[in-house]
Amino acid sequence: MLYRRFGRTELQMPVFSCGGMRYQYKWQDVPQSDIPADNQANLSATIRRAIELGINHIETARGYGSSEMQLGQILPKFPREKLIVQTKVCPMADAKEFRKTFETSLRYLQLDYVDLLGLHGINNAETLDYSIRPGGCLEVARQLQAEGKVRFIGFSTHGATDLIVETINTNQFDYVNLHWYYINQWNWPAIAAATRHDMGVFIISPSDKGGRLYHPPAKLVNLCAPLSPMVFNDLFCLSHPQVHTLSLGAAKPQDFDEHLKTLELLDQASEILPPILARLEEEAIAILGKDWVKTWHTNLPKWQDTPGQMNIHTILWLWNLATAYDLVDYAKMRYNLLGNGSHWFPGNKADKLDELDLRQCLAHSPHADKIPQFLAKAHQMLAGAEVKRLSKT
Repeated sequence: MLYRRFGRTELQMPVFSCGGMRYQYKWQDVPQSDIPADNQANLSATIRRAIELGINHIETARGYGSSEMQLGQILPKFPREKLIVQTKVCPMADAKEFRKTFETSLRYLQLDYVDLLGLHGINNAETLDYSIRPGGCLEVARQLQAEGKVRFIGFSTHGATDLIVETINTNQFDYVNLHWYYINQWNWPAIAAATRHDMGVFIISPSDKGGRLYHPPAKLVNLCAPLSPMVFNDLFCLSHPQVHTLSLGAAKPQDFDEHLKTLELLDQASEILPPILARLEEEAIAILGKDWVKTWHTNLPKWQDTPGQMNIHTILWLWNLATAYDLVDYAKMRYNLLGNGSHWFPGNKADKLDELDLRQCLAHSPHADKIPQFLAKAHQMLAGAEVKRLSKT
């Protein structure tokens, strides 16, 4: 395993982290007695395999159902100083409730402290306010830190880049968990801001949110050759030293194997990546046109400023991926979360396109004339049954 300094925490962080949202039994709390023995055995084997590989950062959340409780059956069996354990608790209006929820996490984990506590989902102005206002959740986290129950405090986010940068620039957090990978590089300004503040940078779910790369379409496999899409994306992310660790949502011990191929390639990333990057861009241009590929996102309105709160940026992004790279299953999953995922997946689909006049909100887009028809095509291609957030299933 390779390790990177996790910003101001000074932790030596493995470049791969063991994320805790794919191996648990349920997305809701259940009694320990309800957890099947084979499920617990698989989780334990996954953790043992991670630690055997040097992946000693184990990451979970109160919102991951039975994950914390099940981890509590295995983590105390390892020397505590060998582990880096992170859990996350959502910001709440009632900071006392935030503390009570964290205490539940610690009890389930059967640990005296966690190394990293993330405020889970600073996604909008409201959750930022819950976090940083006087007497808010961050103040409680600081109290927990003073009591020795938390070593370092960070936040996770699915929010807009400007909100992430605003949160980072408070200089109140030691690290950030955010989205950034080949198909979605919008948050680079946030990574740059985190670097300026010497914060740890943790990339959320690059193999799932980065394109469901454990089930890649044949076209993407061919474009990324000789690497698998998963290894390509890992290498792309880790070729940037500002990125410290990638979360691998392992569901079984073997799920680490493909990722490990990345490690021996890192020193050669500057030779390996350019041909693949060129091929991916050339294919997108061949399918979508150069002008569109380079400028489709220019001057698009925020979803809050769009009639019907349609999330035009996300819809066009997903349509691009589905059209250029055959990432249709990925795009369908994300598209059908719109309108059904609160501040985690804000804005709405294009299902009411015929009822809306988008001319004013698109007035500054160089593609104002094309966008309505592309939105219609996107809805026709991607619409399906509503998808719920995993924690709501």
